[in-house]
Amino acid sequence: YIGTGTFPTMSAAIYFHPEAYTTSGPKLMGRNAAGESFLRGYLQHSKTDTFWVQTVNQEHAEHFAKTAQSFGRNEPVKMVTKETLSALSNPGSIYLPGPGIGEHAYNRTAFGDRAWSLCGITHTTSSAGAMDGIVDLITAPVHPWDAVICTSTAVKDNVNRLLQAQADYLKQRLNIQQLVLPQLPVIPLGIHTDDFQFTEEQKAAARSAIGADEKTHVVMFMGRLSFHAKAHPLAMYQALEQAAQKLPEGEKIVLVECGWFANDYIQNAYRDAAQQTAPSIRVVILDGREADDRLTAWASADLFCSLSDNIQETFGIVPIEAMAAGIPVVVSDWDGYKDTVRDEIDGFRIPTLMPAPGLAGDLALRHALELDTYDMYCGHTCSLIAVDVEATSEAFSKLFASPELRAKMGAAGRQRAKEIYDWKAIIPQYETLWQQLDELRGQAPETAPLPQPWPARMDPFHGFANYPTTLLNAETPIKRVDADLAVALSRAQQYRQLAMVDFAKLVLPSDEELKTILSNTTTTPIPALELVKGFAQERRPHLLRSLSWLVKLGILQVER
Repeated sequence: YIGTGTFPTMSAAIYFHPEAYTTSGPKLMGRNAAGESFLRGYLQHSKTDTFWVQTVNQEHAEHFAKTAQSFGRNEPVKMVTKETLSALSNPGSIYLPGPGIGEHAYNRTAFGDRAWSLCGITHTTSSAGAMDGIVDLITAPVHPWDAVICTSTAVKDNVNRLLQAQADYLKQRLNIQQLVLPQLPVIPLGIHTDDFQFTEEQKAAARSAIGADEKTHVVMFMGRLSFHAKAHPLAMYQALEQAAQKLPEGEKIVLVECGWFANDYIQNAYRDAAQQTAPSIRVVILDGREADDRLTAWASADLFCSLSDNIQETFGIVPIEAMAAGIPVVVSDWDGYKDTVRDEIDGFRIPTLMPAPGLAGDLALRHALELDTYDMYCGHTCSLIAVDVEATSEAFSKLFASPELRAKMGAAGRQRAKEIYDWKAIIPQYETLWQQLDELRGQAPETAPLPQPWPARMDPFHGFANYPTTLLNAETPIKRVDADLAVALSRAQQYRQLAMVDFAKLVLPSDEELKTILSNTTTTPIPALELVKGFAQERRPHLLRSLSWLVKLGILQVER
C-alpha cells in the first residue's frame, strides 16, 4: 500500500520517475538501461522492510508499488513528495539517479543539513548539465554524510578533476580556504548474470538464424550504433578485415551489430564504412531494442567487441554482460573497461591514444557557447581518440585460432561477472554505503544555521525588506477598523469569497483562526504578537504574517 508514516528501514528512499528506470521509453539511453537494471536488482536483493520513494505524484508511487509487487515484494511503500519532504528523515537517505545532488542539498536546508543524506551516481559526466551539477558541489550545502557514487575509477578521476578546477578558480577569485565535499565511493554498476545463460539449443538456433556454420567466427557488438557518441566502429572494421586475411581456408567472419540507429544518415554511414574497410566481413544488423534480436546476438557470438572511444562513456555495462555469457571480450583500454576487463584473462584490452591536455580548449569553448551541440562535441573529441588497430587485429586472430583460449577467457569472465558484478553483490555495497552515511550524519556536530541557508531562494520578505514603508513585526501596534466585531467578521468573510482574494488559500488563516484573531482585536492598538499568542507555537508565524493580509483587506489597521 502507499501512505505516509514512520517505519523502521535499513535502506534509502529512491527518487523515482518511471522514465528513468525503464528501457521502453521513446529515447533509450545507457542511463535508462542502468536505471532499469538497478531497480530490478534493488527489488530482488534489498533487505529493506519498507520501501520509501520520492515522487512527483501519486501515480508514480503506485507505479513503483506495482513494480515491487511484481518481484514478490509486499513491504509497505511510503511516498514522499516536495510537500512532505521532511519525511525523508525516516529512511535517512535518498538515492538520486544522477550526480547533481546540489539542488537537493539546497532543498534540504529548510529542514537542517543533518536531516538526511543524499546519494547520487555518475552516468555520463561530459554533458553540460552533468558537469555543472558536479562543480556545483563545491558551493552547494553538501556534507561528508552525502555521496556521489562513481561507477569506475576513471570517472572518479574525471569528477575530481572537475572539482579541482572549480576549487582552483574559486581560490584565485575569492581566496576560498575550505572545501566540504561529499564522499566519492567507487561502486560499479551491476547486471543480472542469470540473464546471460544460454542452452546449446539456443546457441545453435541463433547461429542458424544469422547463417553461421561451424567455420564461421561470430563477433558481436551490442549497444547504440552511434559513431559519434558511443564507439566509433572504424578500428573494429579494419581489425576484422586484417584478421580475416589470416584465417585458414574456408573460415569466415560475421559481425553482428545489435543496436539501433538514431537516423538513416548514421545507418548509411555504418554501411558505407563497413563496405569500404571490411569487404570480407558479412555484417548482420539486429535491433537491440527487441528481446528476440538480443537473444540471437548473445547466443550466436563467439566473442564480443566494443572499442569505446567516447568521453560520454563512464562505465560500460555490455562487456560485463558478455563476460556473464561466457564470451571472451575485445575492448578498448578506456574508461570503466579498465576496471572490469582483465587484460589477457577475460579478454584483451586494446591500447588507446588521446592528445595531451591543453589541445582541445577550443572544443570545450564551442560546446560552452553552444556553437556545437553535445553530440558534435562528443563527435569532435572522439575523432581525435585512436584505438590500436594492429593490436585489435592480433587479439581477434588469437581468439579465432584457439577455441581453448576462447573457452578459458569466457569461463574466467563468467566467474568474475557472477562474483563481482551481479546485483546480488552490488546492492549490499549500496546499503552499506547508506548505513555509513547515516553513521557519519549522526556523529556530525550541530552547527548554527545560517539566517538564509539558500541565498538564491531567500525569504522574499528578507530579500525585499527595503521595498515597503513599514515592516510588520511582533511589536507592530494593530487595531480593528470596525468597532462591531460582527461587522468586521462579516466583511472579512465576504472579501474572502472574492476570486482575487481566495486564490491565495495557502497563506490565509482558517475560518476559526480568523474569528479568534478578530476577537482578540479592539479599536485600541495592540502589539501584533498579542493577537496570536493563544495559538499553537508552530502556527504563530503563519498567523502573525496573516495580520498583514487583514490590513490589506481594510479589516485591521496599523497605528501610525
